[in-house]
Amino acid sequence: MCGMPNTRTPKAATADDAPSVSRSLARAFDDDPLMSWLLPDAATRGERLGRYFTTLFRRQYEPYAQCEFTESAAAFWVPPESRDKAVPDADTVQELVDILGDRAPLLRDVVAQVAAHTPPEPHWYLAVIGADPLVRGQGHGAALLRSGLARADAAGLPVHLESSKPDNIPFYAHFGFTVTTEIHPHPDGPPLWPMWRPARGGTDGER
Repeated sequence: MCGMPNTRTPKAATADDAPSVSRSLARAFDDDPLMSWLLPDAATRGERLGRYFTTLFRRQYEPYAQCEFTESAAAFWVPPESRDKAVPDADTVQELVDILGDRAPLLRDVVAQVAAHTPPEPHWYLAVIGADPLVRGQGHGAALLRSGLARADAAGLPVHLESSKPDNIPFYAHFGFTVTTEIHPHPDGPPLWPMWRPARGGTDGER
């Protein structure tokens, strides 16, 4: 309808946007295999995921990374110059331990394995992206992905991510990502798939 705002247009997220960002991501990751494994109690998962993403956003990514959101989705991008800054400090770790309880050591295993498979060359890192299931297929995630890829392309840099959901791999492949390996961070946990998109220049990230 003429005059209606484009609610899929990404906007820069600030600390004031934490409620919207964390709400969208909590809904997006409620059925994620990794988060379901880390937070197996379905009755409390949604509330804990909200706290989890609020902590990551406010303490780890919003101060150092480039965070964007739509009305129902969000993405956290880490440029190469922020790689050593956008890491959890002691207070952040403690908040995550409080949220995860006795599952916190499992997250440490995951983080260690992910770090071991992080490419050493300068690149943009898509740390988190997710859309509320109610708007999946409506272009929110694609808009956020194109926005970050455009910045990486403008800098002539590749992009790295880890997919924790096999159903999302074709979506990323559409934008030029390929799976580089399969990680099994814990014998009892689900796998992760690191994906890599080579450097491009002057494209919008879409094939």
